[in-house]
Amino acid sequence: MDSRSFNDTVAIERMETSVYRFPTDAPESDGTLAWSSTTMVLVEVEAGGRRGLGFSYTAAAAAAVIRDMLEPLVVGGDAMEIPRIVASLFRAVRNVGQVGMAAHAISAVDVALWDLKARLLGLPLITLLGRARASVPIYGSGGFTSYSIERLQAQLGGWAEEGMPAVKMKIGRDPAEDPRRIRAAREAIGPDTQLFVDANGAFHPRQALDLAALLSAEGVTWFEEPVPSWDPEGLRFVRESAPAGVQIVAGEYSNTPQDHLRLLEAGAVDVLQADATRCGGLSGFLRAAALSEAWQLPISAHTAPSIHVHACCAAPGVVAPLEYFHDHVRIESRFFEGAPIPRRGRLEPDERAPGLGLRPRYRELEEFRIA
Repeated sequence: MDSRSFNDTVAIERMETSVYRFPTDAPESDGTLAWSSTTMVLVEVEAGGRRGLGFSYTAAAAAAVIRDMLEPLVVGGDAMEIPRIVASLFRAVRNVGQVGMAAHAISAVDVALWDLKARLLGLPLITLLGRARASVPIYGSGGFTSYSIERLQAQLGGWAEEGMPAVKMKIGRDPAEDPRRIRAAREAIGPDTQLFVDANGAFHPRQALDLAALLSAEGVTWFEEPVPSWDPEGLRFVRESAPAGVQIVAGEYSNTPQDHLRLLEAGAVDVLQADATRCGGLSGFLRAAALSEAWQLPISAHTAPSIHVHACCAAPGVVAPLEYFHDHVRIESRFFEGAPIPRRGRLEPDERAPGLGLRPRYRELEEFRIA
């Protein structure tokens, strides 16, 4: 335990922002988008001889928001007063909008502040947040629409063999081909592994409902964003009309508590998603988790497993499996020492290290730095 206490004032002395672009290991696509690289904005804050880090998978332009609008409000602030600092950041971006890239930028800063505070106190982040559970189940996520049937089966089947209780694939790029791909996935993982699908908002409500019958027949229990999240009424239509056992899941694009609240009030989801790299950091994730608990619905974390393992283990209420996303796992395991490693289909925070437990491999990162 560090000699500092929660009552100490510790001024933030410095803040650095850097941007990295990592190529994917193959072309990737989902129902509505195709990509060949992933961009990460990394924020590091220093105080009292400690350095905390946070990041968001977002556009490089978010770094300009951080440097120009957020950094002046962070440096000089008290590292022990995260809510005060973060509230000032949301006020600062009022005229450019508190959603989208500004929310992603604030999210990265918020995570860095929590990591810094935990390190200053000499605590694992999960201890600072307050543990609700020791570990969280995960599901392997990939199965991109750009994959051949052979690669789809190899990836999903490999995760099933590793002991993951569930796997997820992308659909919606070619609806006529989806039934064959879904059946191939089920063949690869066997009857005992749960199969999830994610349309990334590719369908109209009645299209999604037609597909839901096939999903039920193949034992699919998780239908993520069958229609876009900006259409809560469409999500509710699918949810109310889909076969029993097919859960409707959405929320990954929410940036504010109000975004999550709209999905809940509309009765649009069976499982609420939140992404700490988009919804205001760990502070925003825990607000979303409290809302889901109030609605007696599970919360699930979207991607970025190195951050979300702490968030999910601290969340109140019921926690659905955490997304162990192929792209982010590749990045976090290669470029951060201390990235969590699955054991028997679950992740748990490292209690031996302070904060998030992550240490950047700066030498390896430098090759991919773009700003």
